[in-house]
Amino acid sequence: MPAKLIMGTEVREKILEEITAEVAQIKKKHGVVPGLVTILVGQNPASISYVTLKVQTAHRVGFKEVQDSQSEKISEKELLALIDKYNKDDTINGILVQLPLPKHIDEKKVLNAIDPDKDVDGFHPVNVGRLMIGGKEVKYPPCTPAGIQELIVRSGVETSGAEVVVVGRSNIVGKPIANMMLQKGPGANSTVTVVHTRTKNMDLHCKRADILIVAAGVPGLVKPEWIKPGACVIDVGVNRVGEKVSEKTGKKIAILKGDVDFDAAKEIAGWITPVPGGVGPMTITMLMKNTLKSLKFKLGIA
Repeated sequence: MPAKLIMGTEVREKILEEITAEVAQIKKKHGVVPGLVTILVGQNPASISYVTLKVQTAHRVGFKEVQDSQSEKISEKELLALIDKYNKDDTINGILVQLPLPKHIDEKKVLNAIDPDKDVDGFHPVNVGRLMIGGKEVKYPPCTPAGIQELIVRSGVETSGAEVVVVGRSNIVGKPIANMMLQKGPGANSTVTVVHTRTKNMDLHCKRADILIVAAGVPGLVKPEWIKPGACVIDVGVNRVGEKVSEKTGKKIAILKGDVDFDAAKEIAGWITPVPGGVGPMTITMLMKNTLKSLKFKLGIA
C-alpha cells in the first residue's frame, strides 16, 4: 500500500486558521495584535519573493506587519541601529532580517543584535541555548524544525520511543530537529541518531529509522532500500534539478526534487512528505506561530 502523503499545504491551512482565531480573541480581550517587522536589504529577487509571502501571510492572520526595505548600501552601523529601534518598539513582537545580507555586513552580528525575546526565527544564541535546555525554557524553536515536528505530530505518527534518524547536521534544520525530537514531552521522547557526510554506512543507520528526517541538500541521496517498511519519511530537501514550461502560465519554472527518491520511497514508507508541498509551506507558518507566542509571553498568557 502506498504511503500516506503528509501535505504541508493542508496542515498550514489548519494552523493559520487556528492562529487567526486566536489573534481575534486576543484583540477582543486585550486590544492588541502581534506585530512583525520584516527587514529586507537590497533587491535580491528570491528574498523579495519570500518576504512578500511572509507579509501576505501576516496580514492574513491579522498581524500588524511592518515591511522595512533598505538599500543594499546601508551600512552595518545603520542596520544595527534600525534593529535597536525595533527592539525598543513595544508594538513589535517579532523581528525578521531576511538573509542573505550584502557582503559588507556581518550577518552573525546582525542576527545577534535582535532581542532574543523578539527573535521569532529562533537563531539567536540565547534561543539556541533555550532549545538545548528544553521544556519551559524553549521560546522560539527554529521555524523549519518546528514545522517538521508539527507535520509528524498532526499525522498521528508515534514519536515516543521511536528511532529517529536525521540526515544532515546544519544549524538551521539538522541539529535543532535532532535536539527537539529527543526532548521530554509530546511529539518527542525519541531516540535520535544524526548522520552526515563523514558517517560510515549511512544506509544502515537509515534502515533503523521509524522516523527518517532528511535535510542534506543532495537530490536523491536516500535510496528506497535505505527506508524501513512503514517508516515516516520527512524530506526537507528542495533541490533545483532543471526547468520546465508551466502548463498554466506558459512560463519556465524550476523542477524541484527532494533528498529522497520519492516515487520509489512512497511504495515502502508508511508516511512521506512530497517535494514541493511538504515541509516547505510550514516554515512561514511557524514564523507566524512564534510571533503570536511572543505577544502571548508579553501578555503573560503563554
